[in-house]
Amino acid sequence: MSTPELPAASAGTLDYYARNAESFKAGTLDHDVSQNMAALLRHIHGAPPYRILDFGCGPGRDLKAFTAMGHIATGLDGTAAFVSMARDESGCEVWHQDFLSLDLPDHRFDGIFANASLFHIPTKELPRVLRQLYAALKPGGVLFSSNPRGDNQEGWSGGRYGAYHDLEAWRAYLTAAGYTELEHYYRPEGRPRDQQPWLATVWRTKPAID
Repeated sequence: MSTPELPAASAGTLDYYARNAESFKAGTLDHDVSQNMAALLRHIHGAPPYRILDFGCGPGRDLKAFTAMGHIATGLDGTAAFVSMARDESGCEVWHQDFLSLDLPDHRFDGIFANASLFHIPTKELPRVLRQLYAALKPGGVLFSSNPRGDNQEGWSGGRYGAYHDLEAWRAYLTAAGYTELEHYYRPEGRPRDQQPWLATVWRTKPAID
């Protein structure tokens, strides 16, 4: 993908979600991602409540769940309709930011929950975005990501732009950005690998030096 196409990838994907916001909310409301939330939370050091950034929070389902657990959750999404829904659903602070034009505070979060969101970032821009997320985490903070896996291809699918990495390629990007891998698994759990289209990974930033 060439640089002039990057804004189109973002704008086209956001337009898709804007046009389908209500149906997306209804269709994902009952999705069980408790396995993913647990994978993030069990690796965070220190005593709760934790400061969590829900990166690509959509209509706010997971913000509401993190808040119910007692954590301090902040949402971020590029779709204005989702930002409004998420604020109403969760009562949390929700930032309206394009993934390709982030403005994040330094060292704010104990954990970042990127559930079904980072795959929308074109590969060309992924290293930069991963570094921005790294900087937003506290030293020793944790990044969770779950993405539809593939053979390292990218392009348009059903009106949305996506990049579909395998484990080896994804590891290479995260390691190059400075993260250390904590665990990975495939979803949905309990199925044969060819029926597990989602790759979940958990990463830590470098701890503070005493």
